[in-house]
Amino acid sequence: MTSEKLRLTVAEVIQETGDAHSLVFETPAGLSYKPGQFLTLRLPHDDGVVARCYSLSSAPGVDEQLKVTIKRVRDGRGSNWVCDTVLAGQEIEVLAPSGTFTPRSLDTDLLLLAGGSGVTPVMSIIKSCLASGTGKMLLVYANRDEQSVIFHAELRALVAAHPERLVVLHWLETVQGLPSLKPLQEIVRPWAHAEAFICGPAPFMDCAADALKELGVARDRIHVERFTSLAGDPWTEVESTGPIEGEATTGLVVELDGATHELAWPKSMKLLDFLLDQGLDAPYSCREGACSACGVHITEGEVAMDNNSVLEQEDLDEGWRLACQSRATTDAVRVTYDA
Repeated sequence: MTSEKLRLTVAEVIQETGDAHSLVFETPAGLSYKPGQFLTLRLPHDDGVVARCYSLSSAPGVDEQLKVTIKRVRDGRGSNWVCDTVLAGQEIEVLAPSGTFTPRSLDTDLLLLAGGSGVTPVMSIIKSCLASGTGKMLLVYANRDEQSVIFHAELRALVAAHPERLVVLHWLETVQGLPSLKPLQEIVRPWAHAEAFICGPAPFMDCAADALKELGVARDRIHVERFTSLAGDPWTEVESTGPIEGEATTGLVVELDGATHELAWPKSMKLLDFLLDQGLDAPYSCREGACSACGVHITEGEVAMDNNSVLEQEDLDEGWRLACQSRATTDAVRVTYDA
């Protein structure tokens, strides 16, 4: 769960499209992950290193090796280095798989809305569901043109092998224009009962989420994956200052991995720092508020976040916070990672 540091060797580089590459890693035995999670890669750059989160397109129980798929971004310091430089045999430092963009069950129907490289975690979910679950799936996949479609042949093969369980609809900007609210609503209306997963460019995700909300899909059944570029180096150990002598504490109750812990939380310390200091195996990745790996549900009391680049207002209204950025503002707080 935590950000275990690994050094993985690239076994293969696959050019998926003109501007998207997959890196297949030699994967140590026993490394586990969930469909839809991501890896954080530490990449060299002219001014030092950059850390970037890239979703896994491999699926647990299906693919023997971890695979991330990366699309070139204009002026992207990480994606361009990968697409221009990485060859089989190179070693890359990564943090262990993390993230919460994963189905609660593979036996429920899934509505998957992806734009561009946003299909990467969705591909992991599709393969996992087909291999280990019973749910049916609709994928609506938006791209600029047919040449931009990542995993085109693989998706076609999966549909041919599982026609009763997987439907793939392509939305091409060169044919249909940019995705828009009403046409998208009509496509997904028969799937409004399903658990929805959305990933892609921000305008696409906003349009898809609005379409579902207007159809009455409950917010807790709409999952959106957002990343922002990391400014720091998560491989650098973060030194906690520890509590200030004599400072006030908050009565904290934490539900984690099925166990309940009662602690006195110093109000100057961030929640994640405090839990790690207490020896608890709390999940995290970037520690910058730029991913959702440390997301925690507040069920009692309140906290204030120093930074938040990924949680939307609906998430905040439902009680979700980023543990790496949260400090207590009330005298009692109860949180759960098991929601």
